[in-house]
Amino acid sequence: MFLVTNSIQVPFLFVLMSILGFEVFHTWISIPFCCLYTVSIMGNITILAVIRTEPSLHELMYLLLSMLALTDLGLTLTTLPTVMGVLWFGASEISFEACFSQFFFLHGFSFMESSVLLAMSFDHYVAIFPPLHYVSILTNQVISRIGVAIICLCVLAVLPTLFLLKRLPFCGSHHLSHSYCLHQDVIHLVCADTTVNNWYGSVLALVIITLDPLFIVFSQALILRSVLRISSWLERLRALNNCLSHILAVLVLYVSMVGLSMTHHFAKHAPPIVHVILANIYLLAPPVMNPIIYSVKTKQTH
Repeated sequence: MFLVTNSIQVPFLFVLMSILGFEVFHTWISIPFCCLYTVSIMGNITILAVIRTEPSLHELMYLLLSMLALTDLGLTLTTLPTVMGVLWFGASEISFEACFSQFFFLHGFSFMESSVLLAMSFDHYVAIFPPLHYVSILTNQVISRIGVAIICLCVLAVLPTLFLLKRLPFCGSHHLSHSYCLHQDVIHLVCADTTVNNWYGSVLALVIITLDPLFIVFSQALILRSVLRISSWLERLRALNNCLSHILAVLVLYVSMVGLSMTHHFAKHAPPIVHVILANIYLLAPPVMNPIIYSVKTKQTH
C-alpha cells in the first residue's frame, strides 16, 4: 500500500510504540521481555521434544498438548521480531503488509489456542466419562481431522478482518499503541465508517470469548460430576489433578483476552501504561505459563 504525496508514491508505514515515556529505559525493559520469550520458546520446544522422543507419551491427549505447544510457539515467534526490534534497535516502523500479516497470525494463533483448549476439554471428558470407549471414539484419524478443522476455522475467521480493514483509508496519525500489530489497535487509525468491521469483530469476539469458554465450562462440569462418582479417592485426585492443569491454562488465556478486549472497547481513555501492560500479558502469559502448568501438573511430561 502506498501514500501519494506530490505525485510520488511513498510506502505506507505504521509506527510501533513501546511503553510511552520510558524510551530511555528500553535496554532495561528488554531484559524481562527477553527472558519471557526465552522461557516460552524453550518451554514449548521442550514439551514437543519430550513428547516426540518418549514412546509412553505417544497418546492422543499428548498429541493435543503438542498442538497447544505449537500454537504457543507460533504466537511467540509472531511478535518477537517487532517487540525486541523496538526495544533493542528502535526499529519502530513496519510496513502495511507486514503489519497486516502480523495481526493475521497473532489473532489466528490466539483463536487456535482457544479451539485447542476446547478440544482438550472434550478429550478429558471422553477419557473420564466413557473410558472404555475412549480409544474407539478419539482415534488418530479423528484427532487429525479436529486439528485440520481448527486450522481451517481459525484462518476463515480471521481472513475477513483483513479484507474488511484493507478496503478502508488510513489518515492522520500512523502511531500504534503497542510494539506489535493488533486489529483493535489498527482500526482506530481508520478515517471512515467502521460499522461493518466493528460488527464482525464483535460477533467473532462473542464466539471466541463466550462460546468456547461456555463449552469448556460445560464439559468441566460434566467431568466433575463423573469424577465425584468415582469410588476411589486416589483416582478422584488423579482425575482432578489433570483437570486442574487444563482449567489453569483456560483461565490464563481467557482472563488476558477478555481484559485486553474490554480495555480497547470500554477504557479507551485509560492511561497508556494500562493498555501496554494488558496487551503484553495477553501476548506472553499463555505461551510462558502453559509449559510450566502442564510440566508441573502432568507427571508424565517431567
